[in-house]
Amino acid sequence: MSHTDWSRQALPAILDDLRSIVELETHSYDKPMLDKGLDTIRAWVFDRLGAPDTEARHTDMVRGDVLELGYAGTAPGTVLLLSHYDTVWPTGTLAGWPYTDEDGRVTGPGAFDMKLGLVQSVWALRGLRELGLPHPSVKFLFNGDEEIGSPHSRPYIEAASEGALATLVFEASLDGKLKTARKGVGLFDVTATGVEAHAGLDPYAGASAIHALAEIVGQLASAGSRELGTTVNVGTISGGTGRNVTAGGASCGVDVRVAEPSEMDRIDKLFAGLEATDPRVGISVEGEWNRPPMTPNDPSRALFASARKVAADAGWELEETAVGGASDGNFVSALGRPVLDGLGAVGGGAHARDEHILVRHIPERTALAIGLIAALA
Repeated sequence: MSHTDWSRQALPAILDDLRSIVELETHSYDKPMLDKGLDTIRAWVFDRLGAPDTEARHTDMVRGDVLELGYAGTAPGTVLLLSHYDTVWPTGTLAGWPYTDEDGRVTGPGAFDMKLGLVQSVWALRGLRELGLPHPSVKFLFNGDEEIGSPHSRPYIEAASEGALATLVFEASLDGKLKTARKGVGLFDVTATGVEAHAGLDPYAGASAIHALAEIVGQLASAGSRELGTTVNVGTISGGTGRNVTAGGASCGVDVRVAEPSEMDRIDKLFAGLEATDPRVGISVEGEWNRPPMTPNDPSRALFASARKVAADAGWELEETAVGGASDGNFVSALGRPVLDGLGAVGGGAHARDEHILVRHIPERTALAIGLIAALA
């Protein structure tokens, strides 16, 4: 039996599991629900694959825990399968937007990003076993803080990927294409501190933080580079206390995306050099690079070539793409390790109410994971 035929037979069970996991509401900021969700996912994995050979749970008081489950293989080496179980959808969203499977299209909060990928990763190992295919050991890492930058899980992801034959990230695909490059992300807050005064009675006594910040916003907006793939977006701005008051304070939130690692240094220097024309206004910057860029390295190129061959052997063409969003794969890539991303769902609408999965692609995506892991044996 081929990998795809087996996956087609498994599709009804995969969809049943997907529904169960989507109906676990696991908002990134709801710690009790994240804990409940991970407990349920752990029990479900045990039911599908049996008790693991190794297990570790890394707890956090505020963010979602990290669960690592290791299953021994029949060939040397280990493959890391990476999935997050948190979603951007607040608890209670499911009541007005239930899991729905109609006309070959599945919808529900977090279904596309990325609960189907999580389900497929587990079914891939089950498929390897039932098909009797030699395969390396498999380590699952499920984290509950990816949507907020993985502040708790990053060190565990980096440690788990050390020495792995490959890290396979089961984030959703882009129209079926694997993601071999992603932009790095920087999140910064710029604050201007001026001098308050009455705008009518004493208009020159004050130093406006808003006026100064307007100058800064212009500098930031012009700092992007289409040629290098760098974008600088001022997404929020606030300040002042009244229209007749020279503003004593103002701030803005900035999202920076870079495709080239060298651009991080340029942007850092930009922020460090920000100054207001009025010397009475102080400018301060807080923030950090949330994720480095995911740029193709030689091990990852070889890994994609293997995935492409698996797809070709199954009779379809696999393509790659670069995207502006970041994932946990960025951390692995920055360390020069082999990683492939986008092995999950085919569909669209991430972080939107039209989030959906195209069911007809699930067997081929599951078969791709089975074949790729087996090829690493």
